[in-house]
Amino acid sequence: MSRACHDLVVVGAGSAGVAAALSASRSGLRVLLIEAGRGLGGTAVHGGVNCWEPGAGGTGIPFELYRRMRRQVAAVGIYSFGRHLAWQGADEPVAYPGGEQVIDPARCYLDTLQRHGSANLSLAEALVFRRQHWHGVLYEPAACAAAMADLLAQTGRCQVVLGTAVTDVDRVGRRVTAVALAGGLRVRAPLFIDSTADLQLAVACGCQTVLGQEGRAAFGEPDAPTMPNGRLNGASLLYRVTPTDHPAVEPLPPGVPDACWWASDFPVAAVNHYPNGDLGVNMLPTMDGREAFDLGPRPAYEECARRVYAHWHYRQVHFAEYRAYRMLALAPVLGVRESRRLVGRYVLTQHDLMAGLSDQRHVDLVAIADHALDTHGGGTRPGGPGELAAPYGVPFSCLLPREVDNLMVACRGASFTSLAASSCRLARTMMQLGQAAGTAAALALGHRLDPADVPPALLQDRLRAQHVSLEWPMPAALRARLADETG
Repeated sequence: MSRACHDLVVVGAGSAGVAAALSASRSGLRVLLIEAGRGLGGTAVHGGVNCWEPGAGGTGIPFELYRRMRRQVAAVGIYSFGRHLAWQGADEPVAYPGGEQVIDPARCYLDTLQRHGSANLSLAEALVFRRQHWHGVLYEPAACAAAMADLLAQTGRCQVVLGTAVTDVDRVGRRVTAVALAGGLRVRAPLFIDSTADLQLAVACGCQTVLGQEGRAAFGEPDAPTMPNGRLNGASLLYRVTPTDHPAVEPLPPGVPDACWWASDFPVAAVNHYPNGDLGVNMLPTMDGREAFDLGPRPAYEECARRVYAHWHYRQVHFAEYRAYRMLALAPVLGVRESRRLVGRYVLTQHDLMAGLSDQRHVDLVAIADHALDTHGGGTRPGGPGELAAPYGVPFSCLLPREVDNLMVACRGASFTSLAASSCRLARTMMQLGQAAGTAAALALGHRLDPADVPPALLQDRLRAQHVSLEWPMPAALRARLADETG
């Protein structure tokens, strides 16, 4: 059986997929959003990554989600850095085992929109800068998922199908004609967006993809390895702990040793303070990314769960403050930072990141970002984490496969090198890419064009009209809008 009642099919309902479906349906398209899991939000909700790190470009749909979450009590807050192993105080006899992000009522959303600026500072100056300028968003995952569902429902044009996998793709020439769903239904549409974690549609269509790090000869990236390899950014299983009235060291589950068996020592962690007082703990990382990929989702999750219990036991034994908490929950899915990536019509590289907006020559930029080159498990460059001096832009052509004309890819697997992906993989950047893809879909159908033929200036103007910043510093009118958090 085949059904054709949609203008656009979006597969994958993570940050990018939700933004793509929302922007397209708001633009008048009839959208079908398909998700194999049981809820919206992907890693940003179900992977425990309930944190938007500081970064330029978190305008448009991310800000709308933030304002919607603010309507709920204790659902969202802006953080500042608390203790950190890099800036131990003189009154702290033991260094904090990582870093902590603490809700700061004095901060607002505008404070979260810059990370760059410390690249050329001394270590002491950089630490001062980061304390002053690095702020992000912490939120309850259920609040984020509810806000996403509310915004999609308000359009009246987006059908959401959860718990249903795409099992096959029909392609004729350079066009996708339909996707097959579990159960036998085939869904036809003129346009498709792949927002899956593993590039399900792009791979099924025969689009070229890459897995692992490119060698230096591929793009001349100064920090690329000499030879290509299969290394992937580390994976983390996040866990949540909650205050208890009965402080204690919780016993280890049977069969879990109290020594670290997978590394030389227990890893440090980023600790997020939820608005309700719980802590979210993000081991950096829990597992090597390639090991997680090779094991597969279920075995990798099970092994990471064993490591999480050992990690939590270690922290309780060696840091007395954690005995006042008990383990509440493990994130339902593993937080994967990198997998397959598209080789698209343009490949974003380290050169783009280092050039910044002022020296990039692309005419089709649809998102900006400024996060560090950040390959988890250690800094990208000797002596530093790869901080950037300025924001850079992501071209629309990074979302376009070379082999298919009516498919866009909006997710962390878009057309980036491994180094570039280590910077632009974060949730708010993914939402920007999804918003661009959904908007491009509406323009393409409205003008009877393929997405690649949509005039870049037209797409950029439409994004700016949706309060997306493509410049730095951002326009004054947009700053004024972002200062109003009550919408």
